Amino acid sequence: MANKNFDNLDIIIGDCILKNAKAQEALYKEFYGYAISVALLYTTNREEAGEIVNDSFMKVFSEIRKLDNTKSFKAWFRKIVINTAIDKFRRNLKHKDSQELPMWLPSCSPGALSTLTASDIITMVSTLPPIHKVVFCLYDVEGFDHKEIAKRIGIPESSSRVYLTRARKRLRELYEINFND
Repeated sequence: MANKNFDNLDIIIGDCILKNAKAQEALYKEFYGYAISVALLYTTNREEAGEIVNDSFMKVFSEIRKLDNTKSFKAWFRKIVINTAIDKFRRNLKHKDSQELPMWLPSCSPGALSTLTASDIITMVSTLPPIHKVVFCLYDVEGFDHKEIAKRIGIPESSSRVYLTRARKRLRELYEINFND
């Protein structure tokens, strides 16, 4: 960490519990990149991901007293970011038209599966309709089951299965179009 006063995460967390603004800033700077990468899995744009990250940090700073010091801060924080993203998605779901958008993927040179990069995968996932993207990430990235996904985002369990199937199908299609020899 850049600030010598905050060279230990436990010290930073302790100072955040005491509402120390410099400690909160240090925690924000240390985990912003991680948080934005998690939030981008559940959003369609960087601006929305930034809102999720900021909302997540507000929750962290108000709830940091509840952190179990025997558990990983990063895991606890990840859960907060995911739950914040799901809450935002649920709110937006009520207001957005659920029609699927046309799928587009930037042109990529053909190559073998071994040349597929994380950036390629993220690009493909980002083209999925929002509901498909959220279900795919919760199931295949986070490891939630369909019952928990359905409960978290307020959809029937059978819909969760359908959205996952559609997401995987579309990702296979995108792979075939862009990466098959």
